[in-house]
Amino acid sequence: MARSKGVTIRDVAQRAGVSVAAVSMALNGTGTLSAATRLRVRAIAEEMEYEADALARGLRRSSVGAIGLVMRSLDALGEYAPRGVDVFSRYIGAVSAQAMDRGLSLMLVPDPTRRPTPPLALSLDGYIVTMPHVDDPVIGLLERRGIPYVTLGRDPSRPDFTDWATEDDSLSFRRIYEHFAASGARSIVLLRGTDPNAWNIDSEAMYRAWCERAGITPRVYASAERAGEHGGENIAHAIVDEGIPDAILCHTGRQAAGVLAGLTSRGVAVPDRTMLAAASDSEHTRHSRPAISAVELHAAETTLALLDLLQARIAGEPSPGPVLTTARFRVRASSRRTDTNT
Repeated sequence: MARSKGVTIRDVAQRAGVSVAAVSMALNGTGTLSAATRLRVRAIAEEMEYEADALARGLRRSSVGAIGLVMRSLDALGEYAPRGVDVFSRYIGAVSAQAMDRGLSLMLVPDPTRRPTPPLALSLDGYIVTMPHVDDPVIGLLERRGIPYVTLGRDPSRPDFTDWATEDDSLSFRRIYEHFAASGARSIVLLRGTDPNAWNIDSEAMYRAWCERAGITPRVYASAERAGEHGGENIAHAIVDEGIPDAILCHTGRQAAGVLAGLTSRGVAVPDRTMLAAASDSEHTRHSRPAISAVELHAAETTLALLDLLQARIAGEPSPGPVLTTARFRVRASSRRTDTNT
């Protein structure tokens, strides 16, 4: 009974120190094994990459009433509670409550391609994967295992994949640029992240297209998301050295707070000399002085759409996606000039 990489049920039994029959019972949810033994055997089977085929024969024939959530941006950060960044917790809270309203449990799963995989992670009914990367190994794993999934943000490697939802980023970015322009900006800088996801890729394309239409020379800088405020401050010095712009848009609140600190240290007044905004609201944007204008993402509306898409995909129904929801651009002191009405 060969499996992926030649792993057999006997190999699993030997590693777990149980009989072949016990492995079969553990993976198929039968027999009288204790819960602890069942979980231990399944975890070992997953680690040996046997578990998926066993589940395809057994557990995956019926719903387990649970879905998974993978936060790819947090996987890339290498930490799951970045200080002052509350957008991820809002998504997690919203989808958790909404899933329970539908009779579903939710499991938060760190990158399931890393070993050891959390027990039962690959026996869930489906997954929501946030901000997938180019050629994302998590998407590849779910595809190979035949596990239904949807994504927050489009998959940049699968242009034909439509089971995704996100805020209408194009509309949000356009509102920011128009706000800057209406406030007198004739030179605008974009500071984006480096994660290879659609948000970073598409936002730069949007920015360059807008600059071309407006007759503005584009200036794009990049700072790794994990560099946070320190990265933003370093970029601020580079921006000033290369010519102070009228406005700067940062992708994250941490980047924006760092840019503000860097500009202030160089004597660049915000907003009188340079306006500043962020594409994602956070404690950093709300608590900075001056407070930083930012896009407030409506997590609840987006996660409702994702759950609808996922349940349709699990049921084998046609996809109604992609779905775009509307975010709100909150104008604060960092981009509000006293001599304008914007």
